[in-house]
Amino acid sequence: MSSHIAIDVRRSQDFGIGTYIRSLLHALSTVDRHNHYTLIGGPDDVRALTGMPENFRSALYARDDHATFDHLAFPAFLRGLRADLVHIPLNRVPLAMIRPYVVTVHDMSSLLFEEQGSDLNRRFRRYRYRRGLTRASQVIAVSEATKRDIQNLLGISGDHIHRVYNAPDPAFFARGDGFELQEKQRILERYQIQYPYLLYAGNIRPHKNVPRLVEAFAVVRDQLSAHPVYRDLRLIIIGDTISQYPAVRQAVIKSRVENVVRFLGFVPFDTLRYFYEAAAAFVFVSRYEGFGLPPLEAMACGTPVVASNVSSLPEVLGDAAVQVNPVNVFEIARGISEVLLDDGLRAALVRCGYEQASRFSWERTAREVLEIYHLACQGVE
Repeated sequence: MSSHIAIDVRRSQDFGIGTYIRSLLHALSTVDRHNHYTLIGGPDDVRALTGMPENFRSALYARDDHATFDHLAFPAFLRGLRADLVHIPLNRVPLAMIRPYVVTVHDMSSLLFEEQGSDLNRRFRRYRYRRGLTRASQVIAVSEATKRDIQNLLGISGDHIHRVYNAPDPAFFARGDGFELQEKQRILERYQIQYPYLLYAGNIRPHKNVPRLVEAFAVVRDQLSAHPVYRDLRLIIIGDTISQYPAVRQAVIKSRVENVVRFLGFVPFDTLRYFYEAAAAFVFVSRYEGFGLPPLEAMACGTPVVASNVSSLPEVLGDAAVQVNPVNVFEIARGISEVLLDDGLRAALVRCGYEQASRFSWERTAREVLEIYHLACQGVE
């Protein structure tokens, strides 16, 4: 007997969670023609998910999940759909949420790195977070590290928490033909990139540790100032705009690298892939990650990776990256220098990185999520 599953896709165009939503849905559309799905979102969200098979339909709901009234309006909307199960793809569960539902937890950064605000707001955030998970029929955690964080921070039993890994988009594994190589070169020329560069992709929230990355880059650039290849090394940061993060701007100015650090904001998918492929190394020294998808994307593109040795990153990246202490600028710099200067290490990282990234598959993720849907629909707690 088929089930009717409703999925909240209102964040389908976001940088991180959007990748999860889009990739999971396309994988589900490939492996499951049995169940019926309703995708809930605004016009732009639904439009971004066109081309789905006939067992997928959309339902327009434009209210933002940050809106206070959403706590009541979204559950009321869901009742009208009469779904057997609802999947909330991040832990923003309305207080009046109908059951049964499944929720995906990507990380615990909103609790571990709480933004400034009143003590009352922080207590309410923690209360809502815990309530959303304890009332869920099943919880999906994107890594064992995230599962442990849920249990340790909120005191929630692991009985109904399932670890289901994310995966890189299969397009990152593609190797271009002559036409693609020309397109890659054209894009790099459009951005006026004619120098070797380190790459970071992701947002620039405080726990991403971008100021220390900038400081480590300054150390490396100084050390390699006479190197025949890397004397003009640059740092390119793709993601958020620097204007929102004064600590990053201060690090750039203090390190005197204003002219050799570039912030490009968000770029289209193919452009991002070309930037990965052309980078001398990808550097990701976050102090906390729930999963850590950008380093895997870089590995899939054949780029060596320097990454933190904390949180979920050792679990996800294994021995395929040079791991460094994210609070030690000079250790980060040492890791970068090793990757740039040791040809044997670079070759090993490229080979092992591609193999490591290949271990993750959205098809496998979708099949594991389907099993969780089945448990939730059967009322298994």
